[in-house]
Amino acid sequence: MFTTSHTNTALRNYVLHAAAVVITSMGITDIFTNPGRVAQQDRLDGYTQYVGVGLVATAQSFGR
Repeated sequence: MFTTSHTNTALRNYVLHAAAVVITSMGITDIFTNPGRVAQQDRLDGYTQYVGVGLVATAQSFGR
């Protein structure tokens, strides 16, 4: 019932990558539409945490 297959792993990785792309594109769009926010470095750092979590999760899944 709780077995993992290559299809499940590929789907999970696809969802992680899609989420990382969406979050990154939201951050980039926000910078271009509101250039005054570039000075808000803490907000930009928040986006990098989400991307980093996605990359770590993907790297761990390849190690299994």
